[in-house]
Amino acid sequence: MSRFEGVADTMYIPLTARIYVSEHFPEYFRDDMAVSLKSEMPYEEIASKSSEYYQMAGACRFYNTDQMVKAFIGKHGKCNVINIGCGLETAYFRIKPDPQKVIFYEMDLPEVIRVRRKVLGESENEILIPGDMFDFAWAESIDKSLPTLVTVIGVFQYFDEEKVIGFLKQLKEVFPETEVIFDAMTGSAVKYANKYIKKTGNNDAMLHFSADNGRSIAEKCGMKLLEERPFFGAARKQLKRKLKLYTRIAMKVVDESGRRGFLTHLKG
Repeated sequence: MSRFEGVADTMYIPLTARIYVSEHFPEYFRDDMAVSLKSEMPYEEIASKSSEYYQMAGACRFYNTDQMVKAFIGKHGKCNVINIGCGLETAYFRIKPDPQKVIFYEMDLPEVIRVRRKVLGESENEILIPGDMFDFAWAESIDKSLPTLVTVIGVFQYFDEEKVIGFLKQLKEVFPETEVIFDAMTGSAVKYANKYIKKTGNNDAMLHFSADNGRSIAEKCGMKLLEERPFFGAARKQLKRKLKLYTRIAMKVVDESGRRGFLTHLKG
């Protein structure tokens, strides 16, 4: 557990989801780096408190984001990929970008970056940046002439809409022609999630930001909507009855009943 000393409990949750899905449904999603950390963290304790659905909800965000990042790299070749609020996210190890063409930037608060460096290290073309996401000093050393994709997964929900829209507007100014991918939930989905969070007693992790759809966010920040993608499409198609009945029903409701959760892909 030495590498994980000082790790906040919330940083384990998405890591646990990636391990769970990698071990139970490797044909859908496989994260070898996450699995290699299992014995060093309280995996069983965290996994026992979460349903199959919540584990899938966590991993599906990363599965879809990986596909979109790979498509961006395939289109542009030489480019930047910036992961805002990186935590212990391991996309770099799943995507395995060409170090001669792609630079990954992992950005988070200084205390998180210290933990990340200890747990995951820093690879050849992976640069760790400590800072406040809303203070764009973190962007000063990044080559803005290159096509740039910014991913913000599991982050915006913790801020109010004004802060989120302000961030997206400034991002567009700092990185001309940038693209950004983030996850969002509708207001009703956020209310449901907050009820669950209250039950866990973690009142410091309440969610705030919600959106009806990707187009509404694009209009507010003056960006172009490239794609709005449901969370579970590929998982439902690939795994079908391998998933528990409740999981399948919950996935269908979230994807199709007013699309309560989705990934949004915008361009500046």
